Parts: sequence; C-alpha cells; structure tokens
Amino acid sequence: MDTSVTAPRILIVDDDADIRSLLADYLGEQGWHISTAPDGAAMQQVLDTTPIDLIVLDLTLPGSDGLTLCRDLRAHSTIPVIMLTARSAPLDRILGLEMGADDYLCKPFEPRELLVRIRNVLRRSQGAVTETTMTAAKWHFADWTLDETTRQLQSSAGLVVVLSGGEYRLLKALLERPNRALSRDQLLTLTQGRETDPLDRSIDLHISRLRQKLGDDARAPKLIKTMRNEGYLLVATVKRGG
Repeated sequence: MDTSVTAPRILIVDDDADIRSLLADYLGEQGWHISTAPDGAAMQQVLDTTPIDLIVLDLTLPGSDGLTLCRDLRAHSTIPVIMLTARSAPLDRILGLEMGADDYLCKPFEPRELLVRIRNVLRRSQGAVTETTMTAAKWHFADWTLDETTRQLQSSAGLVVVLSGGEYRLLKALLERPNRALSRDQLLTLTQGRETDPLDRSIDLHISRLRQKLGDDARAPKLIKTMRNEGYLLVATVKRGG
C-alpha cells in the first residue's frame, strides 16, 4: 500500500455505478486518492476543483462519449488517460489512441491488470516530470521549440500545440536521436517500456498525430520520414538549450 503524502489522485469516469464503486474501493486500498464521475459534466467539475494525476475514462458515456472527452481534454491538458471500452474491435482501440489516450483496456477486465497499467502510466508520467524538473530545457528543431517544462510545442510564429503524454515521449525520443532510423520496437521500448505486439499500432498513430501537429504532410513528410523496413527518422538539426 502506498501511504505517501503525495499518493496519486485518480479520477474514475464511468456511468456504471457498480464499476465506479468497485474501482474506487480497489484502487483506494492502494492508498491512492480516488474521485469518481458518472459523465463528462461531472468529470469537468472534479477537474475544476481537484488536482488529478490520471483519469480512467469509459468510452461509452451519456452525453459526450469518452472519445470526445479525451479529445477535448487533450486540447489543454496532458493528464494521462487510460480508456476503458466494452468494444474489442481494433478500430475502437485505435480511435482511443488517436484521441490522445495513453493506454486502453477492454471490458470485462481484471482490476489487477488496470492497477498495473495505472502504475506503468504514472511511472512514465512522473518520471518525465522529475526529469524536466531537474533538467528543464527547450529543444529547437526546424520551425519548432519543444518546452520540457510545459510539454508544449511552439512554432516560430507563436502557435502553441499541446501534446499528449505519448506524443511528447515519442517526439522527445526522436529529438534525442535525430537523423537516425528508429524501429517501431525501439520506439515502443523507449516510450512505453514494453515490447511491441504485432497488432500494436500505437507508434504509427502517434507518428501520424505528430506529423499533423507539426504540419508535416503525411503523403510526403519532410520532417518525420518513414524508412521502409527500418522505422522512422527525424530529419532535422536539433539544438537543446534554454
């Protein structure tokens, strides 16, 4: 049990009262601070009044669904999101990742598996916060600057772009290894600490979202190139500094 005064603050958003109660009890036993919400409106009320470290978000909700809520959240926040879905089709999982979810889990699920996924996502997220606190810097490349403190991109024209946790980790991995082809397996290990699954498209999806946010034409990318049978390559001169 984690009895730290800085115990994680988890928000569970699910319209099923039994699932909210089950997860609140189970995760609360870890010493974590748990908040719950049955829909998007209640979720926003919690976020407006309570600092949250991670959101467990159901896909199917009354009113705005989980995909819409995740997309809207990503417009202004980098809070990690683990999406729950009763839909097992690959397309539904892909959509969750496209909207900016950091991980997903299909219903029915084992609470212990959700616990492990939460710990993994928190470890990556908190590790990034610790690193940026100790060595906060800015990465300059092409027409862009990545600020490690805010985890935001800014163009030379002043356009500010918010990145999801997965997008930030992927871009940082590429910036640390410019002009070097990195395979999907390497990128998955660098960003998520796990080996790839043959059906796992999370790296491809994050690359697609990064290209879109960087204005890099997916049909003829000049900044993040696809290297056939090798992976992806960031073509840029990268400088790091304040």
